[in-house]
Amino acid sequence: MEAAPAEQLSALLAACARRDRDAFARLYRASSAKLFGVALRILRRDDWAEEVLQESYVNIWNHAQDYRAGLSAPMTWMTSIVRNRCLDWLRRPSREVSDPDGVLVENTEADGPGPLDLLSRSSDARALAECLGRLEDRQRQAIMLAFFDGLSHSELAAHLRQPLGTVKTWVRRGLARLKVCLEPAK
Repeated sequence: MEAAPAEQLSALLAACARRDRDAFARLYRASSAKLFGVALRILRRDDWAEEVLQESYVNIWNHAQDYRAGLSAPMTWMTSIVRNRCLDWLRRPSREVSDPDGVLVENTEADGPGPLDLLSRSSDARALAECLGRLEDRQRQAIMLAFFDGLSHSELAAHLRQPLGTVKTWVRRGLARLKVCLEPAK
C-alpha cells in the first residue's frame, strides 16, 4: 500500500536530515511546482520566484532535521519557509532595473507551461480550489490575500476596510473549513 503524500514528504524530509541527496532530489520533484507557485504568487516575477525557491531549498536541506511532523504537515512547513523567504526578498533594498511601463515583462515569454500552470493541473490544487469555492466570499478573499499575497492580519484589515478582529475571525473560520474539506475521508 502506498503512503499518503504527506507521509512521503515527511519520510523524504527525514532522509534529507540524514543528508540523503537522492531523497532531496525526490523531495524537490514532489514539491517544487507547488512551492514555486507560492513564491510566484507573492513575488509576481518568475526570476525572483526562481531565486527565492533555490534559497528556500537550501534552507530546507540545511534545516530538515528541525522538521517535526507533529507540529505541521511537511508541505505547510516548506511553504512557510518559502513564504518567509519571499517576504524577506520583498523587504530587501531594491537593486533591480526599473520597468514602470512593463516593457521588459511583456517581452519575456517562457516555453511550455509554467509552474503555475502545472500547479493548477495537480489534484491537490483542484481539491484546494474546490474547497476554496465552498467558503464564504469574505473568508475566501481574506485567506487568498493572506496566503497568496502575503498580507498580515493588520494589512488585511486595512485592505478590506474591516476591523482586525473580524478579519482574524474570517481567516480562522475559513482555515478550519478548509481543513475539514481537505482531510481525507476516514
